[in-house]
This record gives sequence, C-alpha cells and structure tokens, in this order.
Amino acid sequence: MVSGDGALCCRCQTTANFFARRAGRIIGELSVVVALSSIALLAADGWSELRAEYPKARIVGLGAATCQRFNDDVRSNPSVRRDYLAWAQGFMSGILLGRPPGIDAGLDLNPATFGLINQLNFLDGYCARNASADFADAVEALYKRLREEGKT
Repeated sequence: MVSGDGALCCRCQTTANFFARRAGRIIGELSVVVALSSIALLAADGWSELRAEYPKARIVGLGAATCQRFNDDVRSNPSVRRDYLAWAQGFMSGILLGRPPGIDAGLDLNPATFGLINQLNFLDGYCARNASADFADAVEALYKRLREEGKT
C-alpha cells in the first residue's frame, strides 16, 4: 500500500509495473492489428481501382447483345438461334486461343457429351434467367460449363 511518504510498497510497485508492461504490450499488438488492417483495406481499395482502369473489351457481331435481345430475336425468328450459336462458338474459340499455354489445352468446344443442341439449350436457359446480362456472359458461362464437361 502507500507508506507515509506517498511511495508504493514493493509488492504494489511490482504489480503496477506488471500491469503497465501488459497494457503496453496490448496497445502495441492492437497498433499492429490496426496498421495491418489499414494496409489491407488500402490495398483492396487500390486493387479495385486498378481493375476499374481496364475497360471491358469491345465485343462486336451478332452476339454483342443483351440476353433480352437474344430472347426477343429468338421469339420473333427461331432460326436465328443457329446464328447466335455460331457466334458463340467463334467467341469461345477466341477465348480458347487467348488462354496461356497449357490452360484448357485440348478443350473440346463440341464434346459428344454436351453437343451443340445442349449448348443452345444452355444459352436459352441462361438468357431466360438473366435477361439483363450480356449474351457474351451467357457464352462465358457456357465455356465454363464445357471446361467442367472436359474434366469428366
């Protein structure tokens, strides 16, 4: 306790020193956590800005349309499905050619297990569920589906 001259007893002084060191260590650890969290948030924000700098490639041709446009075109002229499918096959071929060496090598864009009719049905279904999406998004989803098909 406190002696007559205001000094702490040895035991109280030791306890006070222990808690002061402990508090200092906790503050130091919290400072590191706050600093690392701030760095992570800044990096994530910077990454999103960096990604935003790269504009989406300008896609041209029949398939450069929304799924809603695809749906409307097919409804008014069912034979146009064949033209959209041909565009999709070309678009997927371009994706395949742009892949790094060894990635998707040997991928079959018309496998016997998921032929052109199934692919067309896939595009129909995707666009029916996602009318506001781009048709190219439907084709990218089909490409991913074909990748899965190639793994089986």
